[in-house]
Amino acid sequence: MTLTQLKYVVAVDKYRHFATAAEKSYVTQPTLSMQIHKLEDELDATLFDRSKSPVIPTEIGKKVIEQAKVILRDSKRITDLAQYEDNELRGTFRVGVIPTIAPYLVPRFLRSFLQDYPGIEPVFEEALTGEIIQGLNNDELDAAIIATPVDKPHIYTEELYVEPFIGYLSKSHPLVENERLTVDDLDQSNIWLLNEGHCFRDQTIKICKEAGKQSNSSIEFRSGNLETLKKLVEQNFGMTLLPWTAIGDIDREKNSAVLKEFSDPVPSRKIRLAYSRKHLKKNIIAAFKKSICDAVPKELKNEQKRMVIE
Repeated sequence: MTLTQLKYVVAVDKYRHFATAAEKSYVTQPTLSMQIHKLEDELDATLFDRSKSPVIPTEIGKKVIEQAKVILRDSKRITDLAQYEDNELRGTFRVGVIPTIAPYLVPRFLRSFLQDYPGIEPVFEEALTGEIIQGLNNDELDAAIIATPVDKPHIYTEELYVEPFIGYLSKSHPLVENERLTVDDLDQSNIWLLNEGHCFRDQTIKICKEAGKQSNSSIEFRSGNLETLKKLVEQNFGMTLLPWTAIGDIDREKNSAVLKEFSDPVPSRKIRLAYSRKHLKKNIIAAFKKSICDAVPKELKNEQKRMVIE
């Protein structure tokens, strides 16, 4: 029995598909399947029901998988302990980032982080909040950048900054005439939303509820990408809300849509650094946080007159 075999078993359980598990494990499917077969022969037990689609673990397979996760988690701790005792910051650092933060924040600090800490190898994974929390729970991630609070005693969070919401309106939208937006102006029926599962979608809906409005939209478009929603607005369809960091590349003078800030109190979201192993890699986590905070514009460091939407 090897750690590699256990990793493959956990991967198949996660993706419920041998080919996908192999792809995510950076090996060929025959290699992954062969190693799992070897483990099954050694244990004299079938770990997966391959007649099902997607594949599912057998009853004994479920027990083996849970124990495999414990073994893999403990094996990672051994490496972390060795690196933690070293004065030099080094090693792989796995970070989960939600999609409405990743493309706008990571480019702001990544270059300086790599220059300041060349021994650290960051691995970023863009995923929804629920998937990221699961990754922290399973010790698959060392840290995460998220925009919602976490109600789990073993996961710690530290505030990075508070980011305002910005209105993005088509030029024919009636609210274009307003100097600034207010929460009372918003009507969910006229706002493009991200897919379910995105915390940014949930926060947008909460802002609309603050206005006491109901949805009566005759057009529905579900997207997992803020850039798609921006394009819809630029084609003169309705409006959406954007995080402040997403507007950096928008030319206010030449753009085919209109940016509108909110009057005080400005609806905002709190961006947090989350991690589950406070006693390990805390030196890398501290360095990572410092790089982010040093790169954050001063506009995001002032929390006054902001209404945080959780």
